[in-house]
Amino acid sequence: MQWDHEIIIVGGGMVGAALAARLGHTGMSVGLVERGSAPTPPSGDYDLRISSLNARSLAFVKVSGTMLPEERCCPFRHIDVANQDGSGHSLFSAQDSGMDDFGIFIENRTLQYALWQRLENLPSVTCYTQCAPLSTMAASTGRMLELNNGKTLSARLIVGADGAHSTLRELAGIGVSRYDYHQRAMIINVETELPQQDISWQCFTPTGPIAMLPLPGHRASLVWYDSDEATKAREQLSNDALKTAIESAFPKRLGKLTRVVAKASFPIRRQHAKRYIGKRLALIGDAAHVVHPLAGQGLNIGLHDADTLAELIVKGRAPGDAISLHRFECQRRLANQAMIAATDSFHHLFTGAKPLRKLGDLSLHLAERVPFAKRMMMQQANGLNPFKMR
Repeated sequence: MQWDHEIIIVGGGMVGAALAARLGHTGMSVGLVERGSAPTPPSGDYDLRISSLNARSLAFVKVSGTMLPEERCCPFRHIDVANQDGSGHSLFSAQDSGMDDFGIFIENRTLQYALWQRLENLPSVTCYTQCAPLSTMAASTGRMLELNNGKTLSARLIVGADGAHSTLRELAGIGVSRYDYHQRAMIINVETELPQQDISWQCFTPTGPIAMLPLPGHRASLVWYDSDEATKAREQLSNDALKTAIESAFPKRLGKLTRVVAKASFPIRRQHAKRYIGKRLALIGDAAHVVHPLAGQGLNIGLHDADTLAELIVKGRAPGDAISLHRFECQRRLANQAMIAATDSFHHLFTGAKPLRKLGDLSLHLAERVPFAKRMMMQQANGLNPFKMR
């Protein structure tokens, strides 16, 4: 049978576009289905949605020939983790972990735009915008996808990268398990008197962590976790009042703020698909899993999904082959379960009852004093082999 594409990817966000670029770079015929329009160039103030790209994720993005604008990327070489009173503290350095840096912080829209710019120059990739799936049906050697613009497409493999509320996942009848942490994360972009340099830090408090993600120049993205009620109350503050609240609650190392640029919040929930694959179908990114954002690994593990799937497609048999899909699920579910368990543990250790918080403090204290453990933890978080020696 003649298929329209070898692979169709539903969802043109960062994970879906990265997979399309990686496969398109090899010359494979790829169809990318996106509900919205093609992204526009980023400009002006930095967007609220900031993500970290670790070493493996950066390598995956760049192997497709995607160019990231250096002026809107902020490399970071140190991660500082502490509790509120300083009794638990650990500083992670990229150099100590055998790396030049841990990765970069980048706006989601900047990364998505750069990926779509690359797609425009890949003749084997076709982008279908402003349309969404209506139905899907598996055949013996491929899968059909009916869209709400009247088109019906076919491919050997269809990949769902359409987010936490994945339409493709629902159409395929794949259920999810959910957990609500009963917290909100407030994201605040600020301008500061101090340049943010190359360090990201996170301070654990009994109500949730507060964190600083550096941006280029005298800018930073702050993350403030707290209860729904406390966070919603802060959102009602004027920018000047919020500025005062930040300077009072955040560590002094942040320095004085010159401006609150923008703010928003979102609820903290966990979600995991009961399976990642179906016949001629795979789920990646938030369509497969949503983890607690305190470790900043949500986008990274989604890109690691895409990296693993791409490697199996490029080096394996025909796209959608049952054996390759089974390998994909085994590899990624194990890794993602480990990340879910780790972020869950951190959340409960540092925001639970006092005995648990003391155990969390002890874990930071020990991490600081066992160099091999620190190196292993950081290389694992970067998607690298922690046992590979320099």
